[in-house]
Amino acid sequence: MRMLIAGEWTDGAVREDVTNPFNGDVIDTVPVASRAEVDRALVAAVGAADRQRHIPAYDRQAILLRAADLADERVDDLARTISLESGKLLTEATGEASRAGDMLRLAAFEGAQVYGDSLPLDAHRGAGQGRLGFTLRQPCGVVVAITPFNYPSLLVLHKIAPALAAGNAVILKPARKTPLTALKLTEILLDAGLDPEAISCVTGPGADLGAQLCSDSRVRKISFTGNSATGEAITRVAGVKRLSLELGASCPVIVLPDADIELAARAVSIGGYVNAGQVCISVQRVLVDRTVMPDFLDALTPLVEAIRTGDPLDPQTTVGVLVSDAEARRVERAIHGIAASGARVLCGGEREGTMLRPAVVADVDPASPFSREELFGPAVAVSPASGIDDAIRLANDSPYGLGAGVFTRDVTSALRFAREVDAGMVHINWTPLWRADLMPYGGLKNSGIGKEGARSAVEEMTEAKTIILHGAS
Repeated sequence: MRMLIAGEWTDGAVREDVTNPFNGDVIDTVPVASRAEVDRALVAAVGAADRQRHIPAYDRQAILLRAADLADERVDDLARTISLESGKLLTEATGEASRAGDMLRLAAFEGAQVYGDSLPLDAHRGAGQGRLGFTLRQPCGVVVAITPFNYPSLLVLHKIAPALAAGNAVILKPARKTPLTALKLTEILLDAGLDPEAISCVTGPGADLGAQLCSDSRVRKISFTGNSATGEAITRVAGVKRLSLELGASCPVIVLPDADIELAARAVSIGGYVNAGQVCISVQRVLVDRTVMPDFLDALTPLVEAIRTGDPLDPQTTVGVLVSDAEARRVERAIHGIAASGARVLCGGEREGTMLRPAVVADVDPASPFSREELFGPAVAVSPASGIDDAIRLANDSPYGLGAGVFTRDVTSALRFAREVDAGMVHINWTPLWRADLMPYGGLKNSGIGKEGARSAVEEMTEAKTIILHGAS
């Protein structure tokens, strides 16, 4: 495939392979963008941003609605592309692709519902009633969207759809391992009638292209999803810009003595292993009250043992592969390392290429890197807790704060958890691995700044200004 630069599909001087992580087959090739090509995209985006802000919201909405219809028609193609380039189950990829049309419609609606506020200026001493104040929101201008590999449709659209709906121009830099889905989504937007210069999709290494894009003064807004180290690097080079950073996580789940143990085990068997655990809101730490630890492990382990790894295109497979051999080896080493320190691997941990058997690891020291650092793989650490106070303390003992969950039948315990656990999203009687595209989504602490979700993203991709109309003195 070609990348889109300044309204033109471009081959580039250098190309690189996009491979299937399951079998290593080359799916396609894409260009490696040069600095000059990135600059061309920036120049075009500046002009397009000026045009976009003058297009009525109704007309921008109409383009996104046409794109939504096209996305619905192309679900099968998008799903197969997602599965082939990411190693995700075809069934999971189909679910992701099926959300594309709805996300575009949701962003189209929110982009046409940008309200301002009237200001009670006469409440200020001496202002009188001879003035009228209100606020307006206007597009930021040029938005850079940098997206990860694990949800190559969902996380692209969570950035570019609200940006375009709000009247911005976008430069999209998709993950190097999964650029094909992003290019197909870009094609859908152009087929729907979007100004060809209002979106560029540049492919190649994030370290080089991302640094150039994020440091450029013509960019007013950066929306990034990825690891915390890269997020910190972006803050160092960005300068004075608006930032939305969705970064790392180590999401805790608490199981209290009065919990429905079967429900908790079933939810963790899903929440810890979907997409081979390569999800920011995946369950990583389960903090189980000591009194119910044996019952919980007895319920969880057979559910995880029943998970079937294999070819992501095979309908009998229930968990796909990791995105690369290096990632699979990294997670395998982490499991072996925590086992050597005294934890018990109750099932899983065996690797074959990029396939890794889903693992349950019990008696994990909550202070260990296996618990505190983002694993991003199909393994769950189970640690004992002594009552709700200890469980909340352990849940908060992390540099991250993206999502958290608690299982309890007690309303008072649920309320304590909701108020006291430091996470951007808190779930009662389910795991953090649940998201509605309309809800505010983002974390606390090292998990990032800013919120996604169509309404929140539109607000973050517009800027407010105050207007004061002065009457005659």
